[in-house]
Amino acid sequence: MTTTHPLPTAAGSGANASEAFRASAGRVGAAGTDTERVSLLVSSTLEAVHAVIREHEVTYPEFQAAKAWLMALGEGGEWPLFLDVFVEHEVEQVAEKAQRGTAGTIQGPYYLPDQVRLPAVATLPMRTDEKGDRLVFSGQVTDLDGAPLAGAEVDFWQADADGYYSGFAPHLPDGNLRGVITADDEGRFAITTILPAPYQIPTDGPTGAMIAAAGWHPWRPAHLHLMVRADGHRQITTQLYFSGGEWLESDVARATKDELVLSPEKRDDGTHRVAYDFVLEPA
Repeated sequence: MTTTHPLPTAAGSGANASEAFRASAGRVGAAGTDTERVSLLVSSTLEAVHAVIREHEVTYPEFQAAKAWLMALGEGGEWPLFLDVFVEHEVEQVAEKAQRGTAGTIQGPYYLPDQVRLPAVATLPMRTDEKGDRLVFSGQVTDLDGAPLAGAEVDFWQADADGYYSGFAPHLPDGNLRGVITADDEGRFAITTILPAPYQIPTDGPTGAMIAAAGWHPWRPAHLHLMVRADGHRQITTQLYFSGGEWLESDVARATKDELVLSPEKRDDGTHRVAYDFVLEPA
């Protein structure tokens, strides 16, 4: 007998992403942008929208359709999904210009704070019958001069072998394939997990309707999510991908970078092993 589970919906994922964002936004604090800067950014955004309207001679029916879609996006709680998939990569590219150390990329909508804390060598929380090939992901966290950062934190989360995230799919236990690993005195860590699957972003809401109307695909390549932090250093938020993976060259979120692609080695025991080191710059 095949067991079926309720699949995550755009509305459910949107509600969870909105709640998680509000919780984390309170920790980050306000942007501290002054009135002049706000005026500049808002005015420039509106001017860009006006330019599109003029250039493409947007009609009233098209304007009303866009208006209805924006209302549905908010009512469905999909703003975090839409902004993280279609806008965040440009903000990250701007931030990268002033940063050194390991390359970052987007955070995405599926981060959840306050996960279980784990030692330097650990297995992520997972179901006893968790599907997927085992992956041992190891590395070291250092500063720009190569000195190890003892006790650095590796905040780690990923999709399962079916492409679903705990906290956003009702059939997954809370905290599944999530954890905060504390590196040892040499900044080293080793995490046992599973190889994630590619997944499509939720398509049953207004974001999916937009993708379908535009004739785009909704897929993201398989990846691992990490936030790496140490006292006195800038946190890195990044994703690591897998060579040869589907959608690697056409990620809907446009977040892939060549230097973030892993090539795991399959061992005789069936596990895949790969190492990746992180370099943090001073805060």
